Amino acid sequence: MVREEIKAVSSGYLMIVVLFVAQVVAGYLVGVLAAIAVFAIVLVFWAGFFMVHPNEAKVMQLFGKYVGTTHDAGLKWANPFFAKSAVSTRVRNFESGQLKVNDSQGSPVEIAAVVVWKVFDTAEAMFEVDDYEQFVQIQSESALRNLTTTYPYEPHEGEGTALRSHPAEIAQALRAEIQDRLEQAGVTVIEARISHLAYAPEIANAMLRRQQASAIIAARRQIVRGAVGMVDMALDELRDNHVVELDEERKAAMVSNLLVVLCGEEGAQPVLNTGTLYT
Repeated sequence: MVREEIKAVSSGYLMIVVLFVAQVVAGYLVGVLAAIAVFAIVLVFWAGFFMVHPNEAKVMQLFGKYVGTTHDAGLKWANPFFAKSAVSTRVRNFESGQLKVNDSQGSPVEIAAVVVWKVFDTAEAMFEVDDYEQFVQIQSESALRNLTTTYPYEPHEGEGTALRSHPAEIAQALRAEIQDRLEQAGVTVIEARISHLAYAPEIANAMLRRQQASAIIAARRQIVRGAVGMVDMALDELRDNHVVELDEERKAAMVSNLLVVLCGEEGAQPVLNTGTLYT
């Protein structure tokens, strides 16, 4: 595996002065051949100048052999026969397309992600993979597909992490999954997070009805729990304050009536019981 090696290069400004002096000296040389030879050498040396921009590196090769990388910004000079390739070390990001993948429960979902990354080893990025930018995109989408099949879209009873309910955990797992795939490309993943998540259109309506049913059941459960507590409190208050003595049959009737009133969706209609008048 090719690893990055820092290559020391000369200052371009210093070499400009040196070559200018060499050209001046060549003009005063006696002999045409000597002057031509010096001018030819100086001309070749001029090909060694190159520019390095901030957050950029130049990868240098000599006849196909990797000789090193320089990160120093500015005008530089190196062996004129070095082939110099620019590699950006800036932070970059891309958003994957919307992928249709089945989650761990087999439900088709649409998912997309944003990946923030940068090159940390220029030699690996240049020589270990064919096209490191395309490699990042393809491997990131592959990792996203694999992650989606590992977790359910939403949590159900007895389940833990889910795509919709645990964004922080999912983002961390996605970043680790992508980083593992990009390690050999000299790339580090700074951040990876889900940017789009939804059920596929063909099952969206059915899943919406299921979510509504789950919400109704949860609300009913809470209402019943509260109603039972209120009935128990009412019976305790009647007994402790000696308001009325109720036998088991009347207690059952009172509990039934209170639960109907407290758990009903519509307002209760009062009924006045006047009893029977005998003469």
